[in-house]
Amino acid sequence: MAESRGRVWTGVIRVGPRQGDHRVALRAVISVGAPLLVLFLIGRLDLSVYASFGAFAALYGRADRPRTRVRMQATAGAVLVGSMLVGTLLSFFATPAIASVSVVAVLAAAVTLFAYRKRWHPPGALFAVFAAGATASFPATAATFGLVLLVGGASVVWSLVVTTVLALSRRASWRRPERTRPPIGSVAWEMTATVGVAALLAGIVGALLIGTHWYWAMVGAVAAVGGAHVTARLIRGVQRLVGTLLGVLIAAGLLALDLPPWLVIVVAVALQAGAELFVGRNYGIAMIFITPLALLMVSLASPVTPDLLLRDRVLETIIGVAVGTVVAIVSAGLRRRSPTD
Repeated sequence: MAESRGRVWTGVIRVGPRQGDHRVALRAVISVGAPLLVLFLIGRLDLSVYASFGAFAALYGRADRPRTRVRMQATAGAVLVGSMLVGTLLSFFATPAIASVSVVAVLAAAVTLFAYRKRWHPPGALFAVFAAGATASFPATAATFGLVLLVGGASVVWSLVVTTVLALSRRASWRRPERTRPPIGSVAWEMTATVGVAALLAGIVGALLIGTHWYWAMVGAVAAVGGAHVTARLIRGVQRLVGTLLGVLIAAGLLALDLPPWLVIVVAVALQAGAELFVGRNYGIAMIFITPLALLMVSLASPVTPDLLLRDRVLETIIGVAVGTVVAIVSAGLRRRSPTD
């Protein structure tokens, strides 16, 4: 038991080596920054959430060859836009929170299985859950669907252009790599079920106990069950919780400054760069950047009371990580009792 706890805490504080993280950070800065700048210039920062989620396509395939990376980003971008459309549909019909949670949980399970089959990196459905849940929480009209397609789709295309141009500038090899698709066996189904159940339970608890921003509980749960085994999942959960708590302190200071929109964009882009420099090395450190980034983007698109944002982020994350950790432990126990493929 003590040895197991030692492995968890060693994993929590371990910082991995640099592996071209600066190149990913550069792609992220250009991919996220340019759409936000355009929206600022035309006075439509209320659409910044759609642009940001579309630009997240640039974060996929960080360690892959250019051809694979572009294809992965195009596929992930389509899934992210589709997730935003799902969330917009839920908002348009004023779907009750519990029903919305159920839909997003099904989406989480489906994207998890799809990402496993396609060998996505980063793996899993975290961004899709975030995109669907966040857009479900914003008011929507019939025109919003077109705006999601236009703004989100344009951001995806821009991300692909940035990735392609930077790869060409480095004269990287565009040869088609040998990639085998893993079979859909017990491992894939266990991951799918674990993510779906964790997201569903966390979302329900978050909606019932807190009410607002229930999707943060779902994102926290999906992050907590994202590892390949129970130790990795415990490490991920602790890192997300500690990183979020520290990030909330930074966000509180930034929100208290009441920065002008153009400066919020500058800070957000800098935070995105910081997140990409560490997300592959230590998830907890990355969360210190990601948390204020998420809160700034929400406040930019739909101004709300900072105290409410900060409170919900902390409480919903605690709920999500707690539920995800319990589900991860139960899932590991069931897996040990069941026969392997």
